[in-house]
Amino acid sequence: MKYMLMMNQKGTQADWDEFMSMPAEDVNRHMEFMRRFGEELTESGELVSAEGLAAPDQAKIVRAGPDGAPAVTDGPFAEAKEWLAGYWIVDCESPERAIEIAAKASTAPGRGGAPLNMPIEVREVMSAPAEDI
Repeated sequence: MKYMLMMNQKGTQADWDEFMSMPAEDVNRHMEFMRRFGEELTESGELVSAEGLAAPDQAKIVRAGPDGAPAVTDGPFAEAKEWLAGYWIVDCESPERAIEIAAKASTAPGRGGAPLNMPIEVREVMSAPAEDI
């Protein structure tokens, strides 16, 4: 079964800026964890894909306007409490295994090497409905 593991960052743009102001040693520790984590999932055959996303200040919210033309605003908005920072798609044997993988991702190190314990949302990737539906 495939699962999407979504890494959600808490807070505002100021919280992101504070995270990004970590000392280089801490940033390197965090990036090395993510690299090794990806390698482990690749070696186990469970990684389908993974991507980090641009910072929230680069996000756009798009809706179709009344005439169908795109109406674009900056986003996520300041009142947002969380935003999607990146994701993994894994193919594993059970929901329990997907949860184990998410728990490990949550321990990525932050400032001073302390685990961030960031929330990782786990959702099954649904397959297309049968053609006779």
